Amino acid sequence: MLSHDPTTGPRYVLHLPVTVPTEEQALRFAYALARSLALVPGVEVAGATVSAEDAQHVRRWVFCDRIMADRRRCRARADHDGPCDPD
Repeated sequence: MLSHDPTTGPRYVLHLPVTVPTEEQALRFAYALARSLALVPGVEVAGATVSAEDAQHVRRWVFCDRIMADRRRCRARADHDGPCDPD
């Protein structure tokens, strides 16, 4: 049984399949789309992932998943060089 806060009601996750020919194109598109939606309440930019169409259970992170000192997540691309960026 799923539990939820009775004051807010149940929550739902949006799944929006988009297919592109390469993983690099998928990562670039997901990055751009997530960043463009970052100000929309409820959009968890750091949770963006991509997967092969026939292996959707194997996902690759779009953004770095490190938690910064101020409890925000790094907004740089996954596997980035250099220090993390909370902005």
